[in-house]
Amino acid sequence: MLFLNPKKYQRNFPDQKTRDIMLKTIDFFEKKGLKSLKEDDQECKWYEDFLRFIKEENIFAALLTPAGYGDPEARFDLSRVCEFTEVSAFYSLAYQYCYQVSILGLGPIWMGDNEKVKQETGRLLKEGGIFAFGMSEKDHGADLYSNEMKLFPRPDGTYLGSGDKYYIGNANEAALVSVFAKHADTGDFVFFVVNPKHEQYQLVKKIYTSGVRPAYVGEFAVRDYPIKREDILSEGALAWDSSLSTINIGKFQLGFASVGICEHAFYEALDHAANRMLYGKKVTDFTHVKKLFTESYARIIAMKLFALRAVDYFRSSSEDDRRYLLFNPIQKMKVTTQGMKVIDMMLDAIAAKGFEQDTYFELAIRDIGMIPRLEGTTHVNMALVIKFMANYFFNNVDYPEIARRLDARDDSNLFRQTTGKLAKIKFPDYRKAYQGINLPNVTLFLELVELFRELLATAPPDREQIKNVDYMLHLGELFTMIVYAQLVLENAGLYNVDNDLLNQIFSFMVSDYAQYALAHMVNFVNSPAQEALLIKMLKKPVPDPAQRDRVWEEQVFSLRGQYKMNE
Repeated sequence: MLFLNPKKYQRNFPDQKTRDIMLKTIDFFEKKGLKSLKEDDQECKWYEDFLRFIKEENIFAALLTPAGYGDPEARFDLSRVCEFTEVSAFYSLAYQYCYQVSILGLGPIWMGDNEKVKQETGRLLKEGGIFAFGMSEKDHGADLYSNEMKLFPRPDGTYLGSGDKYYIGNANEAALVSVFAKHADTGDFVFFVVNPKHEQYQLVKKIYTSGVRPAYVGEFAVRDYPIKREDILSEGALAWDSSLSTINIGKFQLGFASVGICEHAFYEALDHAANRMLYGKKVTDFTHVKKLFTESYARIIAMKLFALRAVDYFRSSSEDDRRYLLFNPIQKMKVTTQGMKVIDMMLDAIAAKGFEQDTYFELAIRDIGMIPRLEGTTHVNMALVIKFMANYFFNNVDYPEIARRLDARDDSNLFRQTTGKLAKIKFPDYRKAYQGINLPNVTLFLELVELFRELLATAPPDREQIKNVDYMLHLGELFTMIVYAQLVLENAGLYNVDNDLLNQIFSFMVSDYAQYALAHMVNFVNSPAQEALLIKMLKKPVPDPAQRDRVWEEQVFSLRGQYKMNE
């Protein structure tokens, strides 16, 4: 169930509609075939066939319309929203990108208080519309405070919108664009919608990128665009909250996109290596190649376990339980950078084959690195993560257990997020995730966690270190590993991951943790007490060659020949 195979698709959804959406999407891509997919990529061809399919099958309307604004089967259910991200990215990030930026464009609409636009949006989704999110600007990127898009008031109570937006997906064909701006007279934040077909909307250019070539990443400008009160989605605090909360939902998808890309690339790489002879041996008979594939597989499973568990917390969130605000940035940052690591490892195994233009792998190489780097995602999210360290370790409270969330429920609570008050977000004791697990590398990793806790308790960063952003961001890498491990462990139990694989997952986690600890020790000035604890963190995983061989034979090598995309 964890490793996606579109030709043997098995997911336990509570309704047939969701399963039909995924199966029809798989069928669309398999009929299109890899050759056509790569030709469209190389020609930067806009995917009109995909958009026709989305319209005819009512895909975006079913997945992205909250209850009450569309057909009875429509709901914004984060479990299936993320599933579609993984399935679409499995074939090409460009297609998932169209979906993801539609989610971003829809966020301020569903979060706002403009019922007229919400009803119109429901209608546009049923007509096959896609959407865009006018947030970033050429000179300011994701720096929302420096936003230069303005709404200028007019005597009759209407406004004129003027400004430019840059790196905007779907800017060419969006039914509506949600635009983030400021009121020119007060400086208050505001969201409003514009129609790209309006004469005052100027599509400046397509921004050509190395990846997602069939997608449209563009620059647009509005010049004295007339805006009525009925075009305004939100203002002031609600507009600000909508901007951050929309990103929480939309860019949360990045982790599942990375998982999908890695899964497809894995099948292709393994088949190539298993069928290639070097020096009289199959490539997969070489010990180092077995290790590369086994570790890649373990990392993909860990990515998936964390991402799915983060969905459970997000769907179950409330004003009293906002733990997702720690897990979401790790989803956007750690899961996606793990994807880069996986592709690099498999590229070491298949070498030159990965660069051939007719392979999926060549697409994966170009696309995977874009994901964690979108608008400074990595360092922006790390800066958020480190704000939770004290409460995570020292101010624990009890919460009810969070179950697996695959229920067919409309997650409208996601559109009522609040920002700020991070110091009030508490966590239960992280040690609960380790209870009842007696595996060498899991036990060893918990020892490393306790050393980090000891560092914070007895030798915390001093005033100068706290002011050193680079120091704190790097310390956050160690903390991120700890939180990542917690959710992986929780979900390993819920998905019945066997002990062999789980111990192998924690083998690479121990190794990664030691590398971060060593880098923190040699690259920064630490106190003698801090350095002594960092030295204690330099642990090696507990080796078990027989166990690794079992994972290779039973779970990894057994995937050879199991999936190949139709030509």
